[in-house]
Amino acid sequence: MTAVSTEPARGRRRWMLLLPLLVFLGIAGLFLYRLGAGDPSALPSALIGRPAPATELPGIAGLERDGKPVPGLTAADFKGAVTVFNVWASWCVPCREEAPLLMRLAEDKRIRILGLNYKDEARNALQFLARYGNPYAATGADLRGRAGIEWGVYGVPETFVIARDGTIAYKLVGPITERNLDSVLRPEIEKALAKGS
Repeated sequence: MTAVSTEPARGRRRWMLLLPLLVFLGIAGLFLYRLGAGDPSALPSALIGRPAPATELPGIAGLERDGKPVPGLTAADFKGAVTVFNVWASWCVPCREEAPLLMRLAEDKRIRILGLNYKDEARNALQFLARYGNPYAATGADLRGRAGIEWGVYGVPETFVIARDGTIAYKLVGPITERNLDSVLRPEIEKALAKGS
């Protein structure tokens, strides 16, 4: 009787056990490479160069400035001036971090800042603005998120730069930071201001 070697069979079993692990590590490595291979805020938008969606939204109930209600949004709000349009919510942690930068932007009288309060309750939105400041000349309450869909919102916060003619010039996905404010957002605002002046 001849002894049959089991060594090749064991080697194949080891490879069969290691194969799923190697495939997983390869996919994870590719994912991590793609994640770090660019600016996540530079996601493309089909709206760039197109007219801003005709947005008609009521204001946030109870929101006032100087004893008068802060208005909601109308389609006309997106024409006539360079506009920074910010999508925000009280439940959004990065929105809290970008709030001081929006207040700083609001000091620039050459631009108008509008807001879209996304899927938020009025009392929470009021508390947020009381705590962090209200940079918005007008802000619409998008309770169901319908306007967010029309604007192609991926998540909150997002910020758009809209030219005087009402076309979308730029979209920033994610929060405004010290870094992207000076390196990206302000230059895009300046481009929009220079266009048609």
